[in-house]
Amino acid sequence: MSSSDARHRTRINVPAPPHFDFWRTVFSHGWCTLPPFHVRKEEQELVLILRLRDSKVVHCTLRDTEGGITIIALSRAPLTATHKAEIRAHVRACFRLDEDLSGFYSEVRRHASYQWIIRSGSGRLLRSPTVFEDVLKMLCTTNCTWALTKIMVENLVKKLGKPFADGLKAFPTPSALAGVNEKFMRKEIRSGYRSPYLIEFAERVASGNLDVESWRHSSLPTPELFAEVRRIKGIGPYAAGNLLRLLGRYDYLALDSWVRAQFSQIHCNGRRVSDRTIERRYRKFGKWKGLFFWFEMTKHWLNDKFPF
Repeated sequence: MSSSDARHRTRINVPAPPHFDFWRTVFSHGWCTLPPFHVRKEEQELVLILRLRDSKVVHCTLRDTEGGITIIALSRAPLTATHKAEIRAHVRACFRLDEDLSGFYSEVRRHASYQWIIRSGSGRLLRSPTVFEDVLKMLCTTNCTWALTKIMVENLVKKLGKPFADGLKAFPTPSALAGVNEKFMRKEIRSGYRSPYLIEFAERVASGNLDVESWRHSSLPTPELFAEVRRIKGIGPYAAGNLLRLLGRYDYLALDSWVRAQFSQIHCNGRRVSDRTIERRYRKFGKWKGLFFWFEMTKHWLNDKFPF
């Protein structure tokens, strides 16, 4: 099937809250470079291939427009009102448009050296349409280079995702991943030691034994939710802290070698310091410290509309 077969074109508008910046959210971290996201820099668009609840696969082109986001949805059959509502909900979830960050911005205003966060429209971190996808991608970031992370995620989508057109596919479902064996994962996905972790996680979600989607609205105290995330095999403190940021909890810094090096360059003239020293610097920001830390470590990305 080619994209020309997707004859139905539907326009969907999504309003955004104050302090929202489309591109600052897209490039808030590396998720935008992992399929089924794809940035078209020349066209200034973000593409997302979505698999809807009824298994329909839709090609969504997202554009920055005055007051929000415009979605151009391509599909082979007409989209119903239910389809359009589901697409709108996924995009709102990806861009965190319903997340109340007023407390964060109030805290920013208390610190003169961080006013650039508000001016730049920073604050929201792009995430996947589902927690399942976020967890799988995070597992693919552990103990490896970003280049290998991209290879693993690209292979997951290519080998196990449901196709739309022109080789574009949606992210695989839990049942699609649960149906493969470790040999396939190691050879075709190149996921190495993570292979049994990825399969086991998918099996738990597919069977209903683990409801990760409920985490986005969990009433658990943050330390308890952190412990719950840590129970997934292969998820250590770094990965759990990063996942909590995608769940709207910013109590953890999620330290890895890259951010430790960034901190050393920004604050210590390249001299290595202990994790305790890093934690101590951001303690004053309370439950928002993970956001302050991340945006300070990536402030240099603001120099370019498309930083990577």
